Amino acid sequence: MSVVSLLGVKVLNNPAKFSDAYEFEITFECLEQLQKDLEWKLTYVGSATSSEHDQELDSLLVGPIPVGVNKFIFEADAPNLQRIPTTEILGVTVILLTCSYDSREFVRVGYYVNNEYDSEELNAEPPTKPVMDRVRRNILAEKPRVTRFAIKWDSEDSAPAEFPPEQPEADVVEDDGTAYGAEEIELEEALIREEAALKAADGDEEMAGADDTAGPANAESKAEEDEDSDAGSEDLEAESSGSEDEDAEEDEGEGDEDMEMAEDGETKAPAAAAQNGQPISGPPHGEVMVH
Repeated sequence: MSVVSLLGVKVLNNPAKFSDAYEFEITFECLEQLQKDLEWKLTYVGSATSSEHDQELDSLLVGPIPVGVNKFIFEADAPNLQRIPTTEILGVTVILLTCSYDSREFVRVGYYVNNEYDSEELNAEPPTKPVMDRVRRNILAEKPRVTRFAIKWDSEDSAPAEFPPEQPEADVVEDDGTAYGAEEIELEEALIREEAALKAADGDEEMAGADDTAGPANAESKAEEDEDSDAGSEDLEAESSGSEDEDAEEDEGEGDEDMEMAEDGETKAPAAAAQNGQPISGPPHGEVMVH
């Protein structure tokens, strides 16, 4: 808890010429008797690119501080132009009002400051070298930026904690990292199982779709093939039966010839044998001598 609390800051002379002094009415509250004084400072930021051009316009020690609400006027001189880059004089910059106790800053109030000419003609076409008599500053007092810091005051009890308090029970609790790692592994395994199930389901759907689309056509084509094969087999059977009939007829014809030859007896058979060049045999006769 802060012993001194800033209640308000009022900018008195605003807007003003660039060379005029700064004036602030500061109100603060002190909760307990302080052993040392408060130090107030006003800093002008001379450049947005480097802190080398920052200027401490003034500092003021206030004390001893009575307990309760206090108010005072803080005045500070205008910045030194020699320490500000020429290109940084005009435009927007910042002033910082700070307060410290025992060299420890506990509050900071920042204001934007706009430096510009007092005429539209000069602002539209600014001279190469700034005309400082025509430059005016305007502090945006309605939009301050206040930052507070916890510091040690007179007692040790008021000092802020530099380290977090000890928590012996924290050593007994299971490490979050281990549990987090286990949860990660479980999540990964669950994702893998889910992906496998989705792939299997997609494969079943594809197989079912293939059966639905190709099944009837395949059945019809198979039936047609079976019919063609049956027809072919019938033709082959018919041809084979026809050939068998022809063979039977030929055999019968040959049988008839044999029968005819058998009926002719001795006359036709020798003739046929003679024609075939075979020796003639017949019924036994008397020997015939050929001279």
